[in-house]
Amino acid sequence: MHEMSIAIGIVNIAKEEAKKANIDRFSKIDLEIGTLAGIEFDSLDFVWEVAVKDSVLEHAKKRVHKIQAKAKCSDCNFEFPIKFIHDSCPKCGSFLKNILQGKELRVKSLETF
Repeated sequence: MHEMSIAIGIVNIAKEEAKKANIDRFSKIDLEIGTLAGIEFDSLDFVWEVAVKDSVLEHAKKRVHKIQAKAKCSDCNFEFPIKFIHDSCPKCGSFLKNILQGKELRVKSLETF
């Protein structure tokens, strides 16, 4: 389950930001995670409490903003939502596309008390 390493990475980012701001904890963290980022949202929720224990995020409220994946067909330039990386263009059937969004995995904001 790589969600634990993702959660620990997020905690490490928060620790660095807390150190820069000279604070000891955060009240809220906002994350942006794309639907193609390879993250199981339920698994991330499952490991979160253990990952943040005794850290600057232990009492922080976690909000996850899911970014729906979107692609642009390389053949007909049609933009469309996708669920899987191998989805074809619904307009022309081509499998050639550029992923416009959906692979994000970022800390959007951290708030203090």
